[in-house]
Amino acid sequence: MSPLRFSLVGGLVGGLLVALALLALGTTGNGPTRTVLEQQPLSASGSPVSEQRAGAALTAKQIYQRDAPGVVQIKAQIVQQVQSPFGFSNQQQSQATGSGFVVNRNGDILTNAHVIEGADNITVQFENNVTKLAKVVGKDVSDDLALIKVNPSGLTLDPLVLGDSTLAQVGDPVVAIGNPFGLDRTLTTGVVSAIQRQIQAPNSFSISHVIQTDAAINPGNSGGPLINSSGEVIGVTSQIRTSDSGGGGNVGIGFAEPINTAKQVIPQLEKNGTVMHAYLGIQGTDLDPSLAQLHLPASGVLVQQVVPGGPADRAGIRGGDQSNVVTINGQQLALGGDIITKIDGKPVGSMQDLISIIADHKPGDSVSVDVLRNGKPMARSVVLGNRPTAAAQ
Repeated sequence: MSPLRFSLVGGLVGGLLVALALLALGTTGNGPTRTVLEQQPLSASGSPVSEQRAGAALTAKQIYQRDAPGVVQIKAQIVQQVQSPFGFSNQQQSQATGSGFVVNRNGDILTNAHVIEGADNITVQFENNVTKLAKVVGKDVSDDLALIKVNPSGLTLDPLVLGDSTLAQVGDPVVAIGNPFGLDRTLTTGVVSAIQRQIQAPNSFSISHVIQTDAAINPGNSGGPLINSSGEVIGVTSQIRTSDSGGGGNVGIGFAEPINTAKQVIPQLEKNGTVMHAYLGIQGTDLDPSLAQLHLPASGVLVQQVVPGGPADRAGIRGGDQSNVVTINGQQLALGGDIITKIDGKPVGSMQDLISIIADHKPGDSVSVDVLRNGKPMARSVVLGNRPTAAAQ
């Protein structure tokens, strides 16, 4: 079986294709085409959606008619100076194509940060083929979200309703609307395949509470909405998992960032143009029963390193001894570091648990971190810091 890899789902076309390890490349068509791939009803017998939300489930056709006008195509032009072999400097252009959706009548549009990264010029195309220039209000690379704005004058804007991503359950029917390969406002259907996934942001930090779906997502879908059967946005389609042996297209494993994260990010972007994230300042590894020979607990996070001067370091949390490294099942472990078992009373069985707990806090919050040190339990009070712009490698 071929190995799988994660890909961002923005597309780049033009004279110069920028090589990004996580970017699936796509091309756009010559003109707008409205494509609906599936229109079956989104009702599911015994679905938790119908139990938790008032009203009957909408069909895919009803959702499309209601929400598609609020979905836009985003084109981000990137101009680069390229040195020729003869010493001349030439301008070369490339274009990233992605999706976004209107969040208010002031002209604000939500998309992925990687769609507009490095853009010199951003245009937004609406359902009626009206094209507007957009400016960047702000972006949050750690959550791969960006807010852009168009002048709303003369436009009839159709903001999408932002739902509650915490209500999403496995098996819930969903639809995705976006612009795969430049095919504007394409609808695909599927279900919530899993919840509480983690994916990697462009700056290598982890994004928590991610929704996995089998609704077809392809290059160009980045920044588009994942919508529940009530017609509410529950996620922002961002990444897909692809095979190394094939292209960058859909294999039935797509990921959408939770809309609840976006609802927290949008006000900060409107106010400050950026977002601050809580930061513990450690590198750790999961403990599991396979490490029993080391006489370590069956779960928890073994601290490998603490960032010098970071929040964990200031609180006295210890990293592993880099001169005492063992290899178990192909994994190198620095022994002797603290083992984190709880944060604010919440069990920490893995790095995923730790990341999710910290993500629910803000810089300046004080948390109690329970650790085992040489087998002895102790607690440390940590004042969380502000996450740096990129994760340590």
